[in-house]
Amino acid sequence: MSRVGLLCPGQGAQQVGMGLALRRDFPEARRVFEEADTALGLGLAAICAEGPEALLTDTRVAQPALLTHSVAVVRVLETEQGLEASVAAGHSLGEWSALVVSGALDLATAVVAVRRRGEFMAETAGAGKGGMTALLGGEVELVQELCLEASLGDEVVVPANFNGGGQIVVAGHIDALLRLESLASARRIRCTRLRVSAAFHSPLMAVAAQRMEAVVGALMLRDPRFPVLSNVDAKPHTKGEDFRELLVQQITQPVRWQECGERIAGLCDVALEIGPGRILAGLMKRIARGLVCRPLGEPGEVRDWLLESGGISV
Repeated sequence: MSRVGLLCPGQGAQQVGMGLALRRDFPEARRVFEEADTALGLGLAAICAEGPEALLTDTRVAQPALLTHSVAVVRVLETEQGLEASVAAGHSLGEWSALVVSGALDLATAVVAVRRRGEFMAETAGAGKGGMTALLGGEVELVQELCLEASLGDEVVVPANFNGGGQIVVAGHIDALLRLESLASARRIRCTRLRVSAAFHSPLMAVAAQRMEAVVGALMLRDPRFPVLSNVDAKPHTKGEDFRELLVQQITQPVRWQECGERIAGLCDVALEIGPGRILAGLMKRIARGLVCRPLGEPGEVRDWLLESGGISV
């Protein structure tokens, strides 16, 4: 019996056209987008399909869009294949998607909650004082040391994403980022400034986390049908109530994706990236080289998987 893990992408995976072909080809996917549209009153399906890109990239739209797309793919797999996953994990926003596909949260409740999450994060970012930089080639201990060296007074920079395969994203005040980039470059660590509006997963998001407490506190969280890994501790959780605190903490805490990926590899025979793009599949190739990892965001990818796995009991 094959054990299947579900990987839910986070912000940055969105792209204009996402979900259009999926909705056209699978009634189950169409119903998911309709449910999200009704809950949000936003015309989300149309924005996903047609853009404009600036609107889809807006964190207040991107977060519910990505969640809806991930859920749509899983509903198709459940209907067409009878999919029963063994575990799920999501990168940042994707953790909310993982909770929905596990049954811990209702879709309508979740899309409204993550739109609020996006609003709080965007408003906290409004001061424009923070940013993020991806570092490639630095060991965890060295990057942590460089962050401490680059942080001066109230200006801080911290590890934000431990993505695996030698990639660590740091986040913080712009001047602290500049100091860190200089220190890292001197050690031949490649630096790429990310096109984001704020220092996500850092102390600069503290106000957003505080505002999110009330939203998460009001959620009706059920126990998931299968374990869901948390970004905060990289552990599988089987109690919905665990996430009442974890969903708030993840806004300011680093995403421990390498550890999540290693844990997934130990719990699964195959991992499916459910959503647009193939960012997580790419990361998993570097984290767990022996694990089969398939991106399933478009109808052709879904059909290929259904055809190939037709004889597999999942």
